[in-house]
Amino acid sequence: MGPRSDVGMGELLASVREDLRRRDGVNAREAPPKWGSERTVYLRDELVTILSQHVAAYPPADDGWMFHLDGTAWTDNKVTYRWRQTRKAAGLTTKLHSLRHYYASGLVAQGCDVVTVQRALGHSSATTLSTYSHLWPTAEDRTRAAAGELARAALKTTADQLRTGG
Repeated sequence: MGPRSDVGMGELLASVREDLRRRDGVNAREAPPKWGSERTVYLRDELVTILSQHVAAYPPADDGWMFHLDGTAWTDNKVTYRWRQTRKAAGLTTKLHSLRHYYASGLVAQGCDVVTVQRALGHSSATTLSTYSHLWPTAEDRTRAAAGELARAALKTTADQLRTGG
């Protein structure tokens, strides 16, 4: 599970193009992400630096998988196991999937539109809206904000004219 290593310094994106899926509950096979959710995730310099440090300390496996143990890519079971160990050591209760919701919520909070969030999460349907619609500002919120900006601009102009006599 996880991306093949397509990340390096100067590349501010990661491609999610394959993951590992267990066919019979045991044997994993490489496959495109479920539901055709191949995607590009845009990265900040800081995250590229962290990933580059990981790659330097733990080079990708010969077949390109970034997260592996002795050349064997981690399956979802291994990732979940490692997350539980990390979580317990840190005294946290956060589930791994919660990080996905945190990411989506953060994108909305930073002003990303629904299509951008949908693509970042690899959603192919309206799942994004049904799950996160409550996070986007309503038309009323946007109207209040716009009216406030108009009032501030008008009051600033009037104050400047009074101050400068213009």
